[in-house]
This record gives sequence, C-alpha cells and structure tokens, in this order.
Amino acid sequence: MKPKLHIEVVVSELFQENAYLAYLEDHHECVVFDPGSDFREILAKIGQFELALAAIINTHGHGDHIAGNAGLKEAWPAARLVIGERDATKLTNPAENLSRSFGFDLISPAADQTVHEGDVLAAAGIELEVFETPGHSIGHVAFVWKTTTPWIVFSGDVLFQGGIGRTDFPDGSFAQLEASIRTKLYVLPPDTIVLPGHGPPTTIGDEMQNNLFVRGL
Repeated sequence: MKPKLHIEVVVSELFQENAYLAYLEDHHECVVFDPGSDFREILAKIGQFELALAAIINTHGHGDHIAGNAGLKEAWPAARLVIGERDATKLTNPAENLSRSFGFDLISPAADQTVHEGDVLAAAGIELEVFETPGHSIGHVAFVWKTTTPWIVFSGDVLFQGGIGRTDFPDGSFAQLEASIRTKLYVLPPDTIVLPGHGPPTTIGDEMQNNLFVRGL
C-alpha cells in the first residue's frame, strides 16, 4: 500500500500566507513549505504530532514565505533549507526579498541546498519533483508529489484559486508566469490538487476552466 501524505496548513496573520507541514503516515519526520511569520505555531504542530523536521522548503524567496526560516532552523539546526537556485540570494538580501520595502530587514539563513528543473527532492520519505516556474519571481519553483493520486502541487505564488501571483516585482514577468502555468501546471492531470501560497486549495482542472487570468487552451 502506498503511503498516505498528511498535510497541515498554518496561515500567517501577516499577509495571510499559507505554510504547509507535510508528513507520511507512520513516519517520524516531516517537511515544512514556506514557513511564514507564525513559525511558533508550526513548531507547536511538529511537537503535537511528535515529528522531527527534516527540511524547510521555500517555493521562492519573498519575505512572507521565508519569515519563519530562521526560527525553524534555530529549533532544528539539522533541517535542510531548500530553495530554487535563482532565488537563493533573496534569503539573505532584504532588498531582494522585499522585506525592506515594508520597513524591516528580514534575513534568513542561507540555503543548504538549491534545486533546479527536473530534480527530485527527497526528505522525510517524501519525493517531490521540482518544476521551475518563474514569473512571480525569477527563481520560483513548484514541488509536485506524484506518489499517490490525485497528485499534489505546492504552487507557491504561481497559481491561486481564481488568481495568479503578482508580476510587478523587480524580477517578475507576466509572460513568464503565464508560460509557467501553461507549460508546467496545466499539463498536470485535471484532478491534481493545488496548494497555493495564499488562499484555499483548488485543482488544475478548476483553474483551467475558471481562472480568468490564465485559462486553459
């Protein structure tokens, strides 16, 4: 029998950003995607389920998605910090991660591992395929779980329920974002579950049919 993937979401009050804690049934380790400012709640959930943190995974390097990196890394120093290579400098550069524009300098620990298109990231027994999905940021990546069906994509700020990520940041591009959605996400099975960086979950099929910003062809 294939393992069941359990997912818990923690929504940070600031920016309403979704962090996801994922772990396999009967497994003692977990991973966390995009820890926001409410990292203490994430730590509480890790303790509640009696887990150990194996990896901190960032879909991109904007401040609202990396705000909890330092807190989680302090609590679990051995946990790998993972991000797409082209966004890695944002972790330690407040101007690039946009925190300075909100009046404070947010600095994350540096990456322990960077990933690229086609990589398979393995942590806590979970295998995730890496898709490079630029447009919201130049180094944005999405992570796809294909072990069981329906597949699950941790989409960060690429695709939302009824929306898409902003493209007006210094390294953003609507053309790149649209291409990322069409060539990387809309080719996934329609029942693929999309877990976005903001807002409720959706599916690829629903967005292809109903997303007013990028419709399926």
